[in-house]
Amino acid sequence: MKVLLLNGSMHANGTTFHALEEIGKTLLEEGIEYEIFQIGAKPIRDCIACGKCNENGCIFDDDLCNAFIEKAKQSDGFVFGTPVYYAHPSGRILSLLDRAFYSSSKAFQFKPAASVACARRAGTDTSFDVLNKYFGISNMPTVPSTYWNNVFGSAGEDYKEDLEGLQVMRNLAHNMAWMLKCIEAGKKAGVEMPQTERGSRTDFVQKH
Repeated sequence: MKVLLLNGSMHANGTTFHALEEIGKTLLEEGIEYEIFQIGAKPIRDCIACGKCNENGCIFDDDLCNAFIEKAKQSDGFVFGTPVYYAHPSGRILSLLDRAFYSSSKAFQFKPAASVACARRAGTDTSFDVLNKYFGISNMPTVPSTYWNNVFGSAGEDYKEDLEGLQVMRNLAHNMAWMLKCIEAGKKAGVEMPQTERGSRTDFVQKH
């Protein structure tokens, strides 16, 4: 089993990365593989709702989106990590996830997921909430922890002083491993995945 950790920061070795790394180290202790996918600093397109998604994901293949989707198809769980800018997630991670989920939602459904927000001081709760919205409309179980999934730090090794935040990351990883093992045990016992009903969409104000 493998968990894909998305670092939504342009900084490859910042607080967000170290929060995810704390999760990864604990997953390894649980016998679960992990990979940190670095979003980096190169340009990332927004979704323009062109409706031309294909088997690879997005029709535009000039950034990391389709590479991320391919990794997602091979993963059993996810953690999306973001730095906090103006009390919301980075625009980079939102652009990537909008396109990934719009074009390739089947790569994510019924796989456990969690989000992590990292900040100097404030805005983590709102960022955490925004990322969790992807799970709720994609048939994804949300992995809990013992507090909000936040780690605080400004620069360098500040994150090491947030002992509770790092504790929350480790507890999150233990819970992720537990959920993955329960799902695997269910499959072996013959428990089938839920059937999802599709077809009805209310895109207008109902008439009386």
